Amino acid sequence: MLAAERGAAPNTLAAYRADLEDFAGFLGARGITSAGAGEIGAYLAGLQQSGLAARTQARRLSAIRQFYLFLCREGLREDNPATGVATPGLPQSLPKYLSETEVDRLLEAARAYPGVPGAKAHAGLEILYATGLRVSELLALPARALATDAAVLMIRGKGGRDRIVPLSDAAKAAALRLRDTYAEQAAGKHPKPEPPSYLFAGRDAREAMTRQGFALLLKQIALAANIDPARLSPHVLRHSFASHLLAHGADLRSLQKLLGHAEIATTQIYTHVLAERLQRLVEAHHPLAK
Repeated sequence: MLAAERGAAPNTLAAYRADLEDFAGFLGARGITSAGAGEIGAYLAGLQQSGLAARTQARRLSAIRQFYLFLCREGLREDNPATGVATPGLPQSLPKYLSETEVDRLLEAARAYPGVPGAKAHAGLEILYATGLRVSELLALPARALATDAAVLMIRGKGGRDRIVPLSDAAKAAALRLRDTYAEQAAGKHPKPEPPSYLFAGRDAREAMTRQGFALLLKQIALAANIDPARLSPHVLRHSFASHLLAHGADLRSLQKLLGHAEIATTQIYTHVLAERLQRLVEAHHPLAK
């Protein structure tokens, strides 16, 4: 159902499968064939005692709720025992993002980085920072992506939802440089390898670069830019895109569409940026601020 009806990504399917298998293992070890709210509560209590993060506990409870909801809709069970189980309290956390100066330093370091890895890093940074794409969306781009004069790009995001994101000239130029670098590398080989199927090709030209490989490449660029590698990831660049847009006057509804969020509530994690901007506005212009 998740794959066919919701268009869930492979990583999402794997996470649901792992969470439900863990819960099934808990029930099986106790000989329980039909779980109720008590068994689900005991399972969560065990997760808490084992030191599992509250966010992971909440995700597993969500997977269990969705599973029993599916059973109810299919007529395989009359009730959802997870409905009344309280979600573990989650700490309020703000998205981590880089400063505009740090992003400039990363781009400069990527431009100076040699070979195909440098071209990949530069193109990836330019595109992520210009569009706010998820890393899975970036790595799924076909080889000819950003090859035309089009000012926008159509993206198929989470849940099979399509959205349009604007393209910058710098992002298109970096993608062109990456394609040229592939061609230069292939020119010196005999026989010539087949052209890559993806803009960010893996070791096998027919496959896309892995998320782990791309994240590791970004860490190397961070070191070259004298930035702590632990502070940089593809998702941090997505947060930086959103935070910097808001800081420069974008509204939440527009940002929601650019990021591909199904609900405005998801986009509201960035309201801290709006609050900071409003505070600076008051401090700069209110007659009583000084």
